[in-house]
Amino acid sequence: MALWRAYQRALAAHPWKVQVLTAGSLMGVGDIISQQLVERRGLQEHQRSRTLTMVLLGCGFVGPVVGGWYKVLDRFIPGTTKVDALKKMLLDQGGFAPCFLGCFLPLVGALNGLPAQDNWAKLQRDYPDALITNYYLWPAVQLANFYLIPLHYREDPASTTLVSIPPELRT
Repeated sequence: MALWRAYQRALAAHPWKVQVLTAGSLMGVGDIISQQLVERRGLQEHQRSRTLTMVLLGCGFVGPVVGGWYKVLDRFIPGTTKVDALKKMLLDQGGFAPCFLGCFLPLVGALNGLPAQDNWAKLQRDYPDALITNYYLWPAVQLANFYLIPLHYREDPASTTLVSIPPELRT
């Protein structure tokens, strides 16, 4: 409980910094979970550089972009009713998610050292599957997120994006 209160105080004092660090931390933990529980790599085969890449993506891309998007979305559609949450989810999943994935996937490829031509081919090949996978889970999560979670906490569930992207699309 004391840790939660400390997090809330830090979030109130430095919202942008805490949200960015939280996004990086959650993406790093998500990759560790993916490698250890989903892929069953074991500690010896754990790809530390991949986890570090996910932490950097969380801090440098996901945290700032998603945090900024949620603020814009909340200004565009103020309110917390069920209808407001539905409108936010439809805009988020219909407009933001396709653009976000279209940026996220090539960024991962670039950080993994893919040449531009290979990265483009990988994006063309993997984007449809990643978007379809997104739509299995995220509309329901985002509906709950927009309806139940206060704005300054919304980024936390969204930072677990990595878990819903199949491992073969991340490397």
